[in-house]
Parts: sequence; structure tokens; C-alpha cells
Amino acid sequence: MSLEVACLSFRQPYAALVLNGVKTIESRWRPLLSEQQNCTLAVHIAQKNWEGEDWRFILTERLGMTPVQIEELLVSGERFGRGVIAGLVDVGKTWCCSEDVPDEEMRELESAACLTGLNQKYLTRLSNPRWLNEPLYSRGHKDVWTIHIPVHLLPSDPPHL
Repeated sequence: MSLEVACLSFRQPYAALVLNGVKTIESRWRPLLSEQQNCTLAVHIAQKNWEGEDWRFILTERLGMTPVQIEELLVSGERFGRGVIAGLVDVGKTWCCSEDVPDEEMRELESAACLTGLNQKYLTRLSNPRWLNEPLYSRGHKDVWTIHIPVHLLPSDPPHL
């Protein structure tokens, strides 16, 4: 028995931030996740790291995390290594972030996305992150793809399909 779900590859540290519930908004240049609304998405951890340090600024300056807390988060995110399906997250609404979002609301969106410069990007709410019981090795793909996850790897909290 297996569960068929859509899957998306995330670079580190964003995969860890999603699966640990810190990153609750995903941003892309196109509405990649709009068709996944109200579905469960598998989180693939890419081999490469994200280029840029926006996330570190957001964690320290906006979310008030200490270097020790950040390091623990990063270590937690590497528990299964790279090139694996590591967990599941529920997908919410996708919308285009307009240029005229008030500053305070933009700061909140940037904090939830762990990224700055969200204007004209498509934002998608993510919720209910959960790690698989064990990693499932898989090659990453450029866009959303379909994966079959054996039932014994699913967390005890059943996904909302």
C-alpha cells in the first residue's frame, strides 16, 4: 500500500524550515502550487543549498532566534540527508503578492516566507508539517511531480487529502 501525492523539491535550509513549521508561506515566480490547494504535498530535500542569506536575517532579526536555535533547526533539517522525500505539508491558497502591500503586512509575509523581495511572486500558504517516519530516496524534479509513499513511512497523523 502507498499514498500517491504531489511532491516539490526544496533547497536547504528551506526544506527544514517548512518541515519544522517555521516557513508557512512558499514563494515562486509562477503559481506552481495553485492546483494543489487543499491537498497534501510531499517535501523533497534537494541536494543543493539555497543561495542567499535572507532566511538567516529573517530568523534572527524578525523571529528573534538565537544562533544556537538556528543551528538546532539546521541540524534537525539534515536528519534524513539530501535527495529524499522527508515529510508532508498541507497546501492552502495561492495568490500573487502585489506591489501595494502595506509595509507591516509585507514584513509578516516575509517572516512567514523566510524571504524578502516577495513583490510579484506567487505565495502559497503551507500548514500542518510532519516528518515521515523514515526518508524515501528520490531524485528531485524541476516542477511538481507525483510520488508514491509507502504507508509504513507515513507519520501517525494521517494526511488530509
